[in-house]
Amino acid sequence: MKNIFKFLIEIGKLKGKKRRGWQIHKIKNPETTAEHIFHLAILVWILGKKKKLNIERAIKIALVHDICEVYSPDLTSYDAVAVREKGRLTIKDVAKIRPKIGRPTIKQRKKLEKIKQKLEAGAMKKLTSKLSPEVKGEINQLWLDFEKGLSREARFVKQADRMVNLLQGLEYWRKYGRIEYKLWVRRAKEVIDEPIFLEFLKEIEREQIEKKLNQR
Repeated sequence: MKNIFKFLIEIGKLKGKKRRGWQIHKIKNPETTAEHIFHLAILVWILGKKKKLNIERAIKIALVHDICEVYSPDLTSYDAVAVREKGRLTIKDVAKIRPKIGRPTIKQRKKLEKIKQKLEAGAMKKLTSKLSPEVKGEINQLWLDFEKGLSREARFVKQADRMVNLLQGLEYWRKYGRIEYKLWVRRAKEVIDEPIFLEFLKEIEREQIEKKLNQR
């Protein structure tokens, strides 16, 4: 019980960890990692039922997908933009990265992703090290499933993660105008192919058209 208590204390730190991407956009009082996880879990629960997924598994994957950020940095595509295409990238180099607004190349994205995976795997090992073998094994297996997209549930959560990030970005766009609406929607279309989320994207675009018509 002592180790479970300590684990809960550690993941509780995510309630105060502000998401790096929103900080880069200079959003006032940005979403925390814990808030993002909550939003995602609700989305997965409601829409996952329509897909007849194993909802318990899908929600668990959503709950653990970012808990490694207790110890690992919340690296973003803006960090990837700052990565040099040539030369080796090490874990020590990551601390020196100064993010840039823009879109990374495939090389930049792959180089940062490789280091990100090492950092997050180490963070998960540290975070779950004192838990019972049964609990530790389940958490790590669910997290690896999300990272590698092995199951239907994991692939669904991966796309839901992108969807909920878009929804949050659009909320900030309405409030502060610092998010490039058309660019974000276009990027979402490039990576999302799950029909239920494509319906969501259509609804978002319809909403914007209606708003424009009402403003005339």
